[in-house]
Amino acid sequence: MNKINAIAEDVINGRRLDENEALELISLSEADPFELLHAANRIRRHFKGNRIHLCSIINARSGACSENCAFCAQSIHHTTGVKTYPLLDCNKLADAARQCASTAAGHFGIVTSGRGPGSDGDVDTICGVLSEFAGAGAGVGACASLGSLTPETARKLKAAGLRRYNHNLETARSFFPSICSTHTYDDRLATVKAALDAGLEVCCGGILGLGETWRHRIEMAIELRELGVHNVPINFLNPVRGTRLADMPVLPAMEGLRIIALYRFLLPDRGIKTAGGRELCLGDLQSWMFPAGSDSTMIGNYLTPAGRPADEDLKMIEALGLEVSKEESGTGFQPVS
Repeated sequence: MNKINAIAEDVINGRRLDENEALELISLSEADPFELLHAANRIRRHFKGNRIHLCSIINARSGACSENCAFCAQSIHHTTGVKTYPLLDCNKLADAARQCASTAAGHFGIVTSGRGPGSDGDVDTICGVLSEFAGAGAGVGACASLGSLTPETARKLKAAGLRRYNHNLETARSFFPSICSTHTYDDRLATVKAALDAGLEVCCGGILGLGETWRHRIEMAIELRELGVHNVPINFLNPVRGTRLADMPVLPAMEGLRIIALYRFLLPDRGIKTAGGRELCLGDLQSWMFPAGSDSTMIGNYLTPAGRPADEDLKMIEALGLEVSKEESGTGFQPVS
């Protein structure tokens, strides 16, 4: 048994890799990355089986964000031409939720731009949609990504029927000041902890390809592991004209796949969701995200970029002999019913 497979066996048996071991793993994979992908697939199959979970989102409030995140098309610090509009009304959000329930997606996310969820009226609108959605027996988990939360707002959303909250760390603590200066890394951690303390499942990951190193990537993964988040979205930078990272090169496809595999080694029993930027980064190798270790992906459109037709993703998953399931594997999660 080669060393990568031996490490995979150790991970399956419960060993948690530290930073130096993860760096060694990446170094070992440079000569033959396929060994790393094969081993990560073994770990995925052990903890997640062959079921793939899908989610969908709606951009419920767009643009005019006060924060200066270097990658973001919706920041007021960038000139990108993105559409700007206030929070959609309750009827439009509820219609989008019901439409999602008719698809293969297991979770539906209400996403808003801005530092936080906005006024009490906006929170009440979102809570109204959550209550209606949960009460309708849609069979889909209700999610939201509304920016920074207070503990009180987190509890209010939970009581209204919210299942899961998304709030990404974006990158490693040691690299974060290069990406954002209008709020701190500890601000982001505080929201994650408020959501966890309220009893919400937490979806928390980041964007890869911001200029970070492999050590930064490992640092973020270990932070996520220590936080105990449930699902880890891996987004790849889609450089947007007008942002500070407009000229950042897109990560090579094989590097993107090695990142997914690395996160499966470091977070073996967590959901690993390949999300924004996958079409651009992975290109013709997009279907390999699942053998590389991902057990989840987002279908439909993202916040500002368009995704590809959901039918194409479903055909891709079927061609791999994998099964789409609204219930996630190996987590104990159940969809709202």
